[in-house]
Amino acid sequence: MDARLVADLRQSIQDCTERGLSVASKWSSELYYAIPSNKRDTLISETFSTFSTSTPARSRSPRPSLSFADPSPVSSAALCIPVTPGKQTHLPSHFPDVRVQEAELETQDEAALFAARAFMSAKEFTRVEFTVKNCKSAKAQFIHVYSCFLAAERKAQRDWYRQNNTRGQPPVPVNRLLTTLLDMVKNATDPWLLFLKAVFLSRLNRREEAIESIIRSISGYHWNWSVWTLLCNCVGDGDELTALLPLLPLPATHPLILMFQIRTMNELHSPSENELAMCDRLLGDDCFRDSAWVMSLRACALYHLHDFGQAEKQFEKILAIAPHPHEFLELDKDRPEVCCLVGNHYSLRAEHEKAVKYFRRATELDRTYLSAWTLMGHEYVEMKNSHAAIEAYRRAVDVNRKDYRAWYGLGQAYELLSMHRYALYYYQHATALRPYDVRLWQAQGACYEEIGRLKEAVECLKRALLGADPRETTIHMKLAKLHEELEDQAEAAAYHRRVVEICRIEERPVQDYAKSSIFVARHNMVITGGDLLLAKDYLERVANSNAEEVAQASDWLKKLKSVLITRPAIPITEETSDRCTIDE
Repeated sequence: MDARLVADLRQSIQDCTERGLSVASKWSSELYYAIPSNKRDTLISETFSTFSTSTPARSRSPRPSLSFADPSPVSSAALCIPVTPGKQTHLPSHFPDVRVQEAELETQDEAALFAARAFMSAKEFTRVEFTVKNCKSAKAQFIHVYSCFLAAERKAQRDWYRQNNTRGQPPVPVNRLLTTLLDMVKNATDPWLLFLKAVFLSRLNRREEAIESIIRSISGYHWNWSVWTLLCNCVGDGDELTALLPLLPLPATHPLILMFQIRTMNELHSPSENELAMCDRLLGDDCFRDSAWVMSLRACALYHLHDFGQAEKQFEKILAIAPHPHEFLELDKDRPEVCCLVGNHYSLRAEHEKAVKYFRRATELDRTYLSAWTLMGHEYVEMKNSHAAIEAYRRAVDVNRKDYRAWYGLGQAYELLSMHRYALYYYQHATALRPYDVRLWQAQGACYEEIGRLKEAVECLKRALLGADPRETTIHMKLAKLHEELEDQAEAAAYHRRVVEICRIEERPVQDYAKSSIFVARHNMVITGGDLLLAKDYLERVANSNAEEVAQASDWLKKLKSVLITRPAIPITEETSDRCTIDE
């Protein structure tokens, strides 16, 4: 971290605040505060001694290697972004005269901007719109368009809530001014207006165009976290993220790139050890050592990696250094988070009707509260109310199509209705989002089995084994059963033998692997070149136990001994070609 980076971050607090981007401003403030004070003060003093920070500090030279005129062929093919040559000329930092002209316009609009900021803080968006509508500066134009958007959003939500629980209510509020707002910024070159253009394009489901506008906005101004959040929402999967990273106009080691990558992988529920290493780098003494926000990224990554013990420790550390955001748990019963916690409490007590009541209350307070919709669906599944569960899960998908839990829930609900082909469709969406989740592949395999497509079921269970515990036996047993039905006895015996080996290593009771032992022994007795000594060992263990299969094992053992008397078994080795066998 150098002086220029700290100065840019510091300036972004003011820039975002002046434009009413409160979330981005709060994010920048928290990060700036998290820099160790001695390092922050040293770097800022260096900054003031070398250049003024009265205007935003930005890169003074273009990066031709990352120009839109020469995009990565892999990235362009994967994302289909219509990159436009020569569009980077909008960067005001390349043209001092443009910056001077903009400063003069802001001076002329000063009174209107002061009033607009006050009205924006009071959420009087219509007054903001009226106050700056005749201003000429790019900052005033941004505030004007942004206030129009927020006023239209408020009206759309009000209209949507009026239709609550009626047939005419759409899945999400509909802002009918989006196309008009897009026309207002369609030729924008200012990075802040390009951000708004990307917002409108994204809401209109024009994702590739939105991504192009986002990249151009980031090129002009790096430290607007709202534009990075929007870009995260536009990324559909890990492959798209990999294709997108080379297009971003910052080096791969820049803190913004690291934070964007970690957050996106967390949103996709698929972080890796690589993202954990990035978190540790950001939390180093040279960066944002005390940042609760970066710590939360790390905690979420640990959670998605199923390292729950370390995740809990990380969350406890966050609470120790930043307890204040959680005071609402004791103070405000009308927060959606509190309603969700109460719903979870009743869910753990198996009081599903009460749990649904509180989850529904959470969604009424915040229709975008994803966890509440998903958890409500889970409760309806427990109540065997499949149709209500499907509706709740669909609402969750409307909020965030990248949440595998809602897709998985839809699959479960359709399974309850015995609509296995529909369930397959939703399970496939879930596994695409979370390709190493054992449960998802098992569920998909069960659906294939139900519709008689056993080979596909086998492939799904083999995929499940990739992420399963090495000591797992249930999936091996299921694979053995499927291979038996496919009349592939050799493969079935191989999976049964693996079950026996795991159980014996784990010192489990014989009852857990008696059936597998008998199957392996019988298979070796009936095939050419079977290992009769192995069969004898397996059968004796079962015959000398208290398992239900004792009688069956004893019968097979008698058959085996009668053969061994006349034809001694030769242990199987790579050099042995003659085997002692027995016909069934």
